[in-house]
Amino acid sequence: MRKLLTVTLLALAGTSAFAGGYRVSLQGQKQLAMGHTGVAVVNSAESAFFNPAGLSFLEDKFNLSVGASALFAKTKFQNEKYNWANSTDNMGTPFNVYASYKINKWLTAGLAVYTPYGSEVEWDQDWEGSHLVNNINLKAIYIQPTLSVKVSDEFSFGGGPIYVTGSVEFNRNLNRSLTDENGNRSDVTLDGKGISAWGYTAGFMFNPCDKMRIGVNYRSEIIMEARGGDATFNNVPAFAQGTYSNTTFDADLPLPAELTAGISYNITKKWMVAFDYNRTMWSAYQALTVDFANSVPTSVNARNYHDTNTYRVGTQYKANDKFTFRAGWYKDESPISAGNFAPETPRNDSNGFTGGLTYQINKKLGVDASFLYLHFDEIDASYDHYTETTVVNGQPVTSTIPFGGTYKSVVFSPGVGLTYSF
Repeated sequence: MRKLLTVTLLALAGTSAFAGGYRVSLQGQKQLAMGHTGVAVVNSAESAFFNPAGLSFLEDKFNLSVGASALFAKTKFQNEKYNWANSTDNMGTPFNVYASYKINKWLTAGLAVYTPYGSEVEWDQDWEGSHLVNNINLKAIYIQPTLSVKVSDEFSFGGGPIYVTGSVEFNRNLNRSLTDENGNRSDVTLDGKGISAWGYTAGFMFNPCDKMRIGVNYRSEIIMEARGGDATFNNVPAFAQGTYSNTTFDADLPLPAELTAGISYNITKKWMVAFDYNRTMWSAYQALTVDFANSVPTSVNARNYHDTNTYRVGTQYKANDKFTFRAGWYKDESPISAGNFAPETPRNDSNGFTGGLTYQINKKLGVDASFLYLHFDEIDASYDHYTETTVVNGQPVTSTIPFGGTYKSVVFSPGVGLTYSF
């Protein structure tokens, strides 16, 4: 039971969908096409996410960017020793809306609404790893108002609060063998709604010359607070119903702080290159504590995550007044330590390959298209913290039972968006 809630609340931390080792970055069609660089790039209202300071340097008074992506994720699992094999195919539809309005020459207001944690993982019910997870469905919406101040033509700064609201639904079997009187595996569904949290973002942008921009952006740690989540037990045999009765749970979970620094350079009037470096402070997630409303004791579970780096490279080429082409690549490290690789977050170090274009319909309206192919390194890994209690010679004995095998994951995501300005 305690392990069940540990895994569930871990999902709230960011699967996001695929955050860190299990995140897919889809926060803007133009910048995604450039390897998801953007902290030192100014080309649309997408700066509201990547670096609010950049909004002050947009030429138009009003800017709007809207977009959505179709996320297709596939993970294969195999354990040759026990001849286990399974796979999960899932689809998500993350979206984003960014807007900015130039109040005067030095002050710009912005708003960002986006879904960085909006996908799911669904294995076969009662599969070999069902004691860890059968399925997860996680949804989160970020709402971020910002202000950007242009100090001079060379320097600006900006930022604002971040409000997060979301929900999660999670199902797993209670253990590896428990069934009801009819042979149906016992499981539990956890449903958490109305989960909310606050954080902030702040950044600056410096233009040392006409061809170069330097940008830095920081996102604070955000504490997700799950309060009064519902735990519903299914197919529980009569003798265990006193233990596995419907209840609620509370837990606090950190979403790590991020620091991103980058540079962009215009090689010519048409050709720009950009590089971003991101440091995610995953070491804040050392353990998860879960409190229950009934007699189940408080659960403290070690995670021992480590800080990670992401390296991003992108380029943009404006062929003419109608077409602009983009391409990029990034390397994303996983924060998951050895022995903590669970099948509800089957992600490892990854390489992302991106591309896309803009077709400018007229001076005000353009259509943006992007694609992402994300390849995760194949990994042999295990989850070593699952325990079960059995009776041996009339005495309860608790054993740790690792679960592992070979995981291979890929993600493909095409996206489309519109930009409008005047």
